[in-house]
Amino acid sequence: MSTMTVIQDFSIITLIAEASFIVKVVLAILLIASITSWNYIFSKLFAIRKARSQTEIFERDFWSGGNLVELYQQAVANHRASRDKTGALERIFEAGMNEYHKVKAANKTNLDATAMLDGARRAMRASYQREMDLLESHLSFLASVGSVSPYIGLLGTVWGIMNSFRGLINMQQATLAAVAPGIAEALIATAIGLFAAIPAVLAYNRFSHDIDRLAIRFETFIEEFSNILQRQSR
Repeated sequence: MSTMTVIQDFSIITLIAEASFIVKVVLAILLIASITSWNYIFSKLFAIRKARSQTEIFERDFWSGGNLVELYQQAVANHRASRDKTGALERIFEAGMNEYHKVKAANKTNLDATAMLDGARRAMRASYQREMDLLESHLSFLASVGSVSPYIGLLGTVWGIMNSFRGLINMQQATLAAVAPGIAEALIATAIGLFAAIPAVLAYNRFSHDIDRLAIRFETFIEEFSNILQRQSR
């Protein structure tokens, strides 16, 4: 019976329930941070996979040798129907073609190839920045959770251990059984801090790498498409 009681007293739920107020606040903060980070991890995972797939599809269509005007019209139609129907690279292409045609229409009598090309490149760069901001959204939160959560957990651990040793002041005989529950409750804060931090760090590093790869593909496309527009404007 005594063994059963010890096991029950040292269960995680019991330790959390009997923890001090500060430790409970620390655990609540870490739990909220962990749930939020997992939400961002899954949403970002699907968003990057979708962006990669849409980029590959558009690159295949673009380099298939089709008519650029028809491809632009299709991109505009898809964008008007739903933004989700177009990928990031397709929207960059649409922005460049749209600006190119605007400058060309405004200077019918005196076509300036440099002005048309510069306008298209600026439009693509602006669209590129918007797409990158969208892809990189919430990454800073994952980075913050990964770097701060262990220290928040450590704060709960230190506070719990301090309470355990303060409780020994009124005891005539200090034993391991007297301080063990308090130390165990304190160490839970560190464990949960690491549980929140490790997935956030791994996800941040992975997503940063994937987004950097997409950024390189976007920038390469902008330069290659600019060369195509330069040849057409001659």
